[in-house]
Amino acid sequence: MLLEVATLEAFYGDLQALQGVSLAIDTGECVALVGANGAGKTTFLKCVSGLIAQKRGSIVFDGREISRAPAEAIARLGISLTPEGRMLFRSLNVEENLQMGGLGRRSGHWNLSRVYQLFPLLAERRLQMPNTLSGGQQGLVAIARALMANPRLLLCDELSLGLAPVAIDLIYASFATIRAEGTAIVLVEQDVKRALSASERAYCLLEGLVTLQGRTCDLDDERLTQAYFGT
Repeated sequence: MLLEVATLEAFYGDLQALQGVSLAIDTGECVALVGANGAGKTTFLKCVSGLIAQKRGSIVFDGREISRAPAEAIARLGISLTPEGRMLFRSLNVEENLQMGGLGRRSGHWNLSRVYQLFPLLAERRLQMPNTLSGGQQGLVAIARALMANPRLLLCDELSLGLAPVAIDLIYASFATIRAEGTAIVLVEQDVKRALSASERAYCLLEGLVTLQGRTCDLDDERLTQAYFGT
């Protein structure tokens, strides 16, 4: 397995946000992580990427324990996060935002040329500032910036939130190309059906606990609803 997480607990002060979460993902695989608001999905991604220090448990990436590693070291190992809200640099144009993603200089498939091949629209908009782009175009910039780090694992947090359907289609269409280069994806989404349709396996979180896991083709609506809402 590329990523193996075992009995992960996470805290915000005295509040426990994750309660013994275990998850595994293989090279090139797409795994959906679903659950209601506050279930712990974003917290999980932040733990894996090193943005939450107050945690217990094991996070092993490519055979290396990284649960205590700082975020910059984890990024250099090949884990990239596309954060909720996209978090683009407002003072930089599109191309400069993309170049920020490549500062770690990891070798690999992705560079400006390949990113522009994947998203030709960004080549056309490369000198524009992020605030002049649509939400969907900003979403493409966020994914492309993460790819510039040549990740082996791409963590995607609510990519489609607030976007028009045509923009969501474009983002999801890029996953096949990304995975063809061996990059695994953890996909956090509120749109459960969309996330499951793009993934081989899924985990459902409820109040920091894994309530359901399995192959997406085996998860029927009744079981998923019970796991999602705790009914």
